Amino acid sequence: MLFGYVTTRRAGTTFSMITLGIGEMVFASALMLPDFFGGEGGVSTNRSIGEPLLGISFGPARQVYYLIAVWCLISMALMYAWTQTPLGRLANAVRDNPERVAFVGYNPQRVRYLVVILSAFFAGIAGALSCINFEIVTAENVSAVRSGAVLLAAFIGGMGTFFGPIIGAVLTVFFTVALSGITKAWLLYLGLFFVLMVMYAPGGIASLLTMHAPILRRGKLGTLLPAYGVAIVPALVLLAALIATVEMIYAVQDDSAGGVATLFGLSVQPATWTPWAVTAVLWAAGGGGLRIAAGRLRAAWDLALQERQP
Repeated sequence: MLFGYVTTRRAGTTFSMITLGIGEMVFASALMLPDFFGGEGGVSTNRSIGEPLLGISFGPARQVYYLIAVWCLISMALMYAWTQTPLGRLANAVRDNPERVAFVGYNPQRVRYLVVILSAFFAGIAGALSCINFEIVTAENVSAVRSGAVLLAAFIGGMGTFFGPIIGAVLTVFFTVALSGITKAWLLYLGLFFVLMVMYAPGGIASLLTMHAPILRRGKLGTLLPAYGVAIVPALVLLAALIATVEMIYAVQDDSAGGVATLFGLSVQPATWTPWAVTAVLWAAGGGGLRIAAGRLRAAWDLALQERQP
């Protein structure tokens, strides 16, 4: 509460920088005060200590999963209910136009302060569930990397909608857990995906979904489906070209791979010219096809928007 009162006295970039500075101060304190924070080794625990309650000890991973799932659903329901309250509406207004909120008689700093307190409450729930799941808390849990990962997920999903950060969290977990077990270049793919979102969908994936809502309500989505079906083919070809290029470059640089890249279940020798020639053809075909498909997609959108006019 004390830190929140200090940080919320400023808005925008200044608020973000102060919050980042306080987070780094906590991270440094975790290493400077090992008796309290546990130092580099952190603080470990055992979630199955104590007598089982109704046969539930939280030792098996399945029981922990259900515990986390239930608390996530409860927290999500509470957060959504809060967004429908006057304070939730004020928070949206302060985010969009704090000057106008102040003009109508509300204090933007007080609204930000209350929102920070509420967000700390739900962050505490998330931290407690993480402690139960991993049975350890280290300085990495309060580092700038962890905070940046959360912000990255929120941006990718879309910070302007309720379900946007949820979508972003699912995609981030996919990159960090599922994709990292398949390729060493998963972090590069995540970075490229983030750059594409910044360039072409700054509102996040949620904005791409919500922009179709008016057309869907009028039953005109069928006008866009053929164009999307045509556009997805060259997009997949470009994706295959990107994956082939990245994986072959990684295979050339990775001595442990023996100069062999595995692409779509096939072993490829990047030292030969054949895979590079095939990849170049994929780049040319995918780029040209997507450019043509993008023109048809724009025409389909124009037609759908015209049909919406009374």
